[in-house]
Amino acid sequence: MPFKALWITETAEGTFERKIVERLIDDLPPGEVVIRVQYSALNYKDALSATGNKGITRKYPHTPGIDAAGIVEISRSELFTVGEEVIVTGYDLGMNTCGGFGEYIRVPAAWVVRKPDGYTLRECMILGTAGFTAASALFKMELMGQNPQMGPIVVTGATGGVGSMAVAILSKAGYEVIAITGKPNAEGYLTTLGASQIQSREWVYDTTGKALLRGQWAGAIDTVGGNTLATLLKGCFIEGSIVSTGLVGSSQLATTVYPFILNGVSLLGVGSAETPMVRRMAIWDKLSTTWNVKDKLHAIAKEVSLEDLNTTYIDAILDGKTMGRVVVKLADK
Repeated sequence: MPFKALWITETAEGTFERKIVERLIDDLPPGEVVIRVQYSALNYKDALSATGNKGITRKYPHTPGIDAAGIVEISRSELFTVGEEVIVTGYDLGMNTCGGFGEYIRVPAAWVVRKPDGYTLRECMILGTAGFTAASALFKMELMGQNPQMGPIVVTGATGGVGSMAVAILSKAGYEVIAITGKPNAEGYLTTLGASQIQSREWVYDTTGKALLRGQWAGAIDTVGGNTLATLLKGCFIEGSIVSTGLVGSSQLATTVYPFILNGVSLLGVGSAETPMVRRMAIWDKLSTTWNVKDKLHAIAKEVSLEDLNTTYIDAILDGKTMGRVVVKLADK
C-alpha cells in the first residue's frame, strides 16, 4: 500500500534534500504495530533531523517526526487491537525510526499509548512531545516539593512549543507564571495561556558575574540553557527547582555550586523520549485530569499540511519564527 511521507536524503556532496515521496508499508522498520497517522507535530528536533543533523539522525534517507497520533491498522501485539486510537511520542520515533511525517508508521508495541481520555487525536498532537516535556518538568518539580505557595515560576522561550505548553500547564496547576520572550507581539498570546507577568530575555540574563542574586522566582522551566540557565539558578528562592529542557541558546553551563549548597536549589533534567512507561502513563493521566489544558489548545495550534511543513515550517522553526505548536494533518478524514 503506497503512502505519502517526507523523505530526507543525503547527496554525494554531503548536502541534504527533502521532498514528499510515495513509500510502501513493507519498507517501514520492524515492529508489532502499524499505525495510520492522522496527525503529527513539528518539534525543533524534527527540524534538525530534516536538515541533516547527525546528532539526531545517524543514517539517511529518513522520515522525521517524533510525534504521531492515529489508528491501529495492523497489530501483532495482545496490547492493541485494530481500530484503536493511539499516540506515540518519543523513544526512537522520528530519530532513527521513520516517524510521524509519513501517513503510516510501524513501531514496537512498547512505544504505543492509548489516546488519553478527554482529548481528540489532534489535541494529543497539540500537546505532543512539547506538552509531555512541560508536564514532565512540573511532575519532577512537584516530586521535589514545588508548590504554588512557594512563589512564581519562570518559563523561558515562552512562545515556543515547550514554553507555550509550560505556561498553560503551570497556570492550570495554580502557579503564578512569569513568561520570558523576545517577541514584542506575544503579550496577548501569553496572557491567554495564563501568564501573570511577561518579561524580556534580559530579565533572566545576568552579566554581573555574581555567584548569587536576590531571589525573584521560586522555580523555572528553561528551554534556553547557557547564561539564562545560570541566571535562573542564581536568582531562585531557597529550595526551588529549575528544570532544564532545552538548549536553543547554548549547551554550555557556567555556574558555581553556591545556588545548590547555600540556597538548596535543585537543577533537574527532563529527557522525555525515554520516560519509563509507568511514569509516562502517570503524566498523561495528569494531563487528562488536573492539568487538562484543552481549553487553551486552540490558541497554541496552527494546522498545516505535509506540503506546507516541507516548504515553510521546518525552516521557520529553525529561524525562531514559529509560535506555539505546528500540527501536521496527514489524513483526509
